[in-house]
Amino acid sequence: MSTSGKLGNIYSLMIGFHGEYEATVDAKGRFLLPGGLRKQLPEGESRFILGRGFEKCLTLYPIKSWELIISKISQLNDFDPKVRQFRRQFLGGATEIELDAAGRMLLPASLKEFAGLSKDIVLAAAMDRFEIWDAAKYKQLFEDFSAEAFSSLAQEVMAEADKKQDK
Repeated sequence: MSTSGKLGNIYSLMIGFHGEYEATVDAKGRFLLPGGLRKQLPEGESRFILGRGFEKCLTLYPIKSWELIISKISQLNDFDPKVRQFRRQFLGGATEIELDAAGRMLLPASLKEFAGLSKDIVLAAAMDRFEIWDAAKYKQLFEDFSAEAFSSLAQEVMAEADKKQDK
């Protein structure tokens, strides 16, 4: 099945992105968007929202994915203090970025600092978005997580997914 153009957009939103991609941040805070990642994007997609991740990483949303999330967030109750706190945390620092003519992205200094990004980074697929991690921290995540712990986590998470699907 081809994943280019409109079909690619539908495919990515339904199935999700996949893969891990290494990149190098230059002295100006830019990195080249890896080709394998670019192939998964809708044709002509060059606008993204970059924000803080839930862990010490950044989250890169293609604009279409971001629009879906904003649509959900806009429906939340403004009178709930938890909603306001969530919005501040989630939307604070979110920045629109665009690929330059060479296919590079500029990481804002404040977001780069938040995630502790150094020269070597990893872009890891996370369904409808990518997480951007410092390469050493990303590697450590997997070294610190045993196969047994992963198996237990998968069992727990997937059991919850099955319960939701059965409803």
